[in-house]
Amino acid sequence: MSAHCQLTGARPGFGNTVSHSHRRTSRRFDPNIQSKRYWLPSERRYVRLTLSARAVRTVDAIGVEAAVARIRARGVKV
Repeated sequence: MSAHCQLTGARPGFGNTVSHSHRRTSRRFDPNIQSKRYWLPSERRYVRLTLSARAVRTVDAIGVEAAVARIRARGVKV
């Protein structure tokens, strides 16, 4: 699963792991990506969205129709 959110556009961040001796090694901070299936009443079908945990709460707040409209406005195919 690709580590980016379709709604918010959240992608991995990069940084360093710093050990006790202060040696730095590269690491990656992945967003909490979940695959979730929603019923889209206007199209009478289910859509599977790849969302971050924060975006799942956003969909619950604004509704799936508005969320899909935002995703399509970003140019992502649903």
